[in-house]
Amino acid sequence: MDNWAEYLKFFAALLAVINPVGAVPLFINLTHNETLRERRRTAAITGVTIVVVLLVALFLGESILRFFGITIPSFQVAGGLLILLMALAMLQAKTSPVRQTEEEAQEGAEKSAVGVVPLGLPLLAGPGSISTVILYTGHDAPVWHYALLAAAIFVVSVLTWAFMRAAPYVSTLLGTTGINIVTRIMGLIMASIGIEFIAHGIRGLFPTLG
Repeated sequence: MDNWAEYLKFFAALLAVINPVGAVPLFINLTHNETLRERRRTAAITGVTIVVVLLVALFLGESILRFFGITIPSFQVAGGLLILLMALAMLQAKTSPVRQTEEEAQEGAEKSAVGVVPLGLPLLAGPGSISTVILYTGHDAPVWHYALLAAAIFVVSVLTWAFMRAAPYVSTLLGTTGINIVTRIMGLIMASIGIEFIAHGIRGLFPTLG
């Protein structure tokens, strides 16, 4: 990345994809049978899961792509399409099947460790956020580049933990309409990011179009 604006852009992109405010109803629904202490523990487990999954994507994602012979431009197009599909669902204030199917939601509701599955993975640290992290990872980038991306991941995870810990208050304050409005705004941001990824990928695959 060339300047600080790109790191702020990564932070905004990751925040939009994870959408901590939109995760509040999911958290409440999946923890409705838990005590206050158990909910706080679930929120903490979810935050840790997000950090671990996305740090693995940050440090190993590009190596995995090389192992399968996938070029960055190809992954940009695929990742952009994935993010765009999620964004279209968010613009309708819905949970995209890319994040979780109905069958997975029913199975997840029966699990005891919902902070890991399905909240941490795949709902929050899922295909969209993993793709976003890998797409912003530079080839042979310096250590400080990875450190800044890791810091952004940590901050987004802490924000997500905070919103889930305060889920009842956030839900009461914003209500369904307020949460849907925030989700739609995040969806609009995600759609723009997805289209930009696709455009960069196409230019990389077909340099003559540049």
